[in-house]
Amino acid sequence: MITVALAKGRLANESAELFEKCGIDASVVFSDTRKLVLESADKKFSFFLVKPSDVPTYVEYGIADMGIVGKDTLLEHEKDLYEMLDLKFEPCKLCVAGYPEKKELLTNPHLRVATKYVHTARKLYAGRGEDVEIIPLNGSIELAPVTGLSDVIFDVVQTGSTLRANGLVVLEEVFDVSARLVVNKVSLKRKADVILPIIDRMKAIVG
Repeated sequence: MITVALAKGRLANESAELFEKCGIDASVVFSDTRKLVLESADKKFSFFLVKPSDVPTYVEYGIADMGIVGKDTLLEHEKDLYEMLDLKFEPCKLCVAGYPEKKELLTNPHLRVATKYVHTARKLYAGRGEDVEIIPLNGSIELAPVTGLSDVIFDVVQTGSTLRANGLVVLEEVFDVSARLVVNKVSLKRKADVILPIIDRMKAIVG
């Protein structure tokens, strides 16, 4: 059996659709159930539905042979696994955003940056030799500059509608983000006869 970790929500559904296009029965992912471990009818695949941030952990430890998760999550958690393929869906960008007048302050050593991507942000600014203050937040990151908690935010931007609604703009695009196929290092060796053909099929589909 091949085990697959999927991020709950829309990404899980898009991932299941991709597996279906590869000739793999992933219809169980669409079922209305509270079960978190879902087996295909032919018992060849088992799908775990977990929080996006947990997908790399399940793959790194080999509980899941494969997983699909956003590049932003992989950057933040830096797990020991193989990133095999850019699946090109759920495209967005990791950006620095804030009020337009803050653009001239981006290199300010006293810049306050609110983000849920704490590790990625620290690594980004350290690599630039910039000593900024990172403020960890989890929800409604856009609220930080609106209330004066931070000068800017570092977050994923897809449509930008929430930014615009709060008078904020993208000040800098830092990373391109999309869904990625990841594989456990040991599984790739032990189950290569099954996993490698799946990767080839996905590669042919996404182009």
